[in-house]
Amino acid sequence: MHLDLNGGKSTTATFYAAEKPRRMLLVLAHGAGAGQKHPFMVNAAKGFAARGIDVVTFDFPYMHAKKGAPDKAPVLESCFRAVIDMARGRAELARHHLFIGGKSMGGRMATHLGAQDLPDLQGIVVFGYPLHPPGAPDKLRVAHLPAITAPVLIVQGEKDAFGSPSELEPYVRTMTAPALVHVIAGADHSLTVRSKRGSEIFDGMLQTVADWLGAHCA
Repeated sequence: MHLDLNGGKSTTATFYAAEKPRRMLLVLAHGAGAGQKHPFMVNAAKGFAARGIDVVTFDFPYMHAKKGAPDKAPVLESCFRAVIDMARGRAELARHHLFIGGKSMGGRMATHLGAQDLPDLQGIVVFGYPLHPPGAPDKLRVAHLPAITAPVLIVQGEKDAFGSPSELEPYVRTMTAPALVHVIAGADHSLTVRSKRGSEIFDGMLQTVADWLGAHCA
């Protein structure tokens, strides 16, 4: 699906139709270094669709244009909103419970929208919240967290160089919205566990998220 955005920018989005739909829509954004076709994004979207959740993924404008550096936050947020509006404009999705989320930077942009009173938002899922750049724990990305009004689930790797679960917890406690940090033992920022049980752990993570989404349908 092609979208024309503000400022002459454009992007594409992909719809993963749910098997046995449960009237839930998850709009999922990619991380800074890879777009919606990255295996994590594709496998997650397909996994959620298999669990009855309709999913829309998309590329931020810089990724769509094959530029190296991410756009500024207002451009990313505007694109995210446009994709949400597009998805909600589809007749088969219009009455679904709305959830948003993403991997790393995409998840952070989802929390930005959650702090801006996005209409009808039921919850936010973040896969690897980038609390700070690696090696720079003083450069925190937390100022907006207390303004979020929708429930939040953060799936964080135990060994995440962008912020460990223990680093993240004090800032999660400042939030007024219900928030939960789900830890993936042994995982890094990519949420990869290098073991023979890697695919099993990934499937378990998706099931945990799917169960959380189902529990937060108002």
